Amino acid sequence: MWADQGFTGRLVDWTTTVLGHELEVVRKDPGQRGFQVQPKRWAVERTFSWLTAHRRLARDYETSPAYSETMIRWAMIGIMVRRLTRVGPVSRAGRRPPTRTSA
Repeated sequence: MWADQGFTGRLVDWTTTVLGHELEVVRKDPGQRGFQVQPKRWAVERTFSWLTAHRRLARDYETSPAYSETMIRWAMIGIMVRRLTRVGPVSRAGRRPPTRTSA
């Protein structure tokens, strides 16, 4: 499991003790100046963007954490099924460039 550098400290110990998993804190390089994509963090951010593409998950409407987890699982299953059944290359829905038609 990965965590941002803001989650160091007791969370690392808690994850090991309670969950039985090792938590890796992703840190930026000591000599880094300016913005750079952090390693492994892009995978988390990309997944969040996939989830928020689902209207129900764009806001926190659910009152129960268990129900929120179910909605996330449902969305990820839909994403996986769409990818497994895809025949051609990926294309995004949205505006397409105008095409010339003959009258």
